Amino acid sequence: MEIYEYQISDQSQTGSRIDKILPELNQEWSRNQIQDWIKLGLVSVNDKTIKPNYKTKLNDKIVVTEKETVEADIVAENLDLDIYYEDNDVAVVYKPKGMVVHPSPGHYTNTLVNGLMYQIKDLSGINGEIRPGIVHRIDMDTSGLLMVAKNDIAHRGLVEQLMDKTVKRKYTALIHGVIPHDYGTIDAPIGRNKNDRQSMAVVDDGKEAITHFNVLERFKDYTLVECQLETGRTHQIRVHMKYIGFPLVGDPKYGPKKTLDIGGQALHAGLIGFEHPITGQYIEQQAALPDYFETLLDTIRKRDA
Repeated sequence: MEIYEYQISDQSQTGSRIDKILPELNQEWSRNQIQDWIKLGLVSVNDKTIKPNYKTKLNDKIVVTEKETVEADIVAENLDLDIYYEDNDVAVVYKPKGMVVHPSPGHYTNTLVNGLMYQIKDLSGINGEIRPGIVHRIDMDTSGLLMVAKNDIAHRGLVEQLMDKTVKRKYTALIHGVIPHDYGTIDAPIGRNKNDRQSMAVVDDGKEAITHFNVLERFKDYTLVECQLETGRTHQIRVHMKYIGFPLVGDPKYGPKKTLDIGGQALHAGLIGFEHPITGQYIEQQAALPDYFETLLDTIRKRDA
């Protein structure tokens, strides 16, 4: 079981029911899930068990002991995943747009993990039973490549590279507006949005976040850019591009109300490169833009012409 601790330090977080505020603080939890944990005594405030209708106060210390999902709940499914690279220790797999990386409330089937369990015999267990092999994630509506660990030694080695910022991760994004710079760097800390706890934002007390970008193609109303991550914060590219005034096309959370209806942000994790955690060999894989993205670009080119 994992233990999570939260401090109510913002006035905007006070006066809310505990079963409402916790899913905002951790988006992987559902309200029903929290209510069940409270009934089991797995949630405490200031070292005391509480009821689901408890309302938060400033400086409350909340401790949640997450009840693990048993392995039997996670079913191996033949999802015909594209595996770009695989050896005895690591794999590089492609996650299509619309697929969740690992099981979570509301998403217990058809996730990348369900597919991995069917296609790859061994997966690391460091992240628990519902996230076998998962070293890092990309958003549901972002397509692209992910590293997967097949044993715990490889898992630790890949995580260390992520922490040391040595993993090469390049994304292709279509953004609103015509960005005037051919390239640039966004160095702005990211944390929970104080006005909307279910989204992220650039905030003074956030964690370091650095995104490098360069322009690939300009259109009349949009720009195609390549973004390279130096850090890996939640929604980093989406938040950073919005911060500089060029939000992603199709983004339902950070984009403008009037955007192209493409079922989520136009963002593709097209390249990943890392040092093999056992052999030291450099591994780099690339995935072409998905069909929907290419079709979108062709439509815009024809319209502009």
